[in-house]
Amino acid sequence: MSFISKRAIRCLGIAESFVRSEGVSILAGVVMRGDLIVDGITFTKISLGGLDATDGVIRIYENLDRSDINLIMIGGAIIALYNIIDLEKVYHHLKIPIICVTYRRSEGIEENLRRLPEANKRIEIYRRLGDRREMVLKTGYRVFVRWYGLREREVTTLLNRFTRFGRVPEPIRVARLCARAILKFILRMNRRNVE
Repeated sequence: MSFISKRAIRCLGIAESFVRSEGVSILAGVVMRGDLIVDGITFTKISLGGLDATDGVIRIYENLDRSDINLIMIGGAIIALYNIIDLEKVYHHLKIPIICVTYRRSEGIEENLRRLPEANKRIEIYRRLGDRREMVLKTGYRVFVRWYGLREREVTTLLNRFTRFGRVPEPIRVARLCARAILKFILRMNRRNVE
């Protein structure tokens, strides 16, 4: 991919934050340049335990209304209490390379999915995700990765470029901070309106 070495590369990091007791999940999207400067932010809501995470990711991209995003990095495909992102669908819809990063081994996912409403649909989406590949970043930390539209060497290069310390790439880390902040703000405003 020609954009990988570009100084002006732009990555859309997507992450979520939710509060189970409130039934709310916020997805945040942060556009970050290759020099780690934030260049855009947007938000959307998805349902806890629902099946709208895929549409939420697409909405994040479309909310930005930009044509200069080269790459999407997502913090996990199974979010908001098993609201699974169909990464393949997102890739084919947006036609932009995707890297999805998680940080630990996951056992027994299908067993948990069987207990949820619309279990067969969730399991179908989950299986379509395929296996994750374990990678070691330049920081020495291990991550588990799925990707679309890139070669493995390119994925490693991009992860190392956007990870300053630890295991979480900066676009995902900043998106997660933004999602938490806006969720806290929404909950605080809701409580004030009730009082």
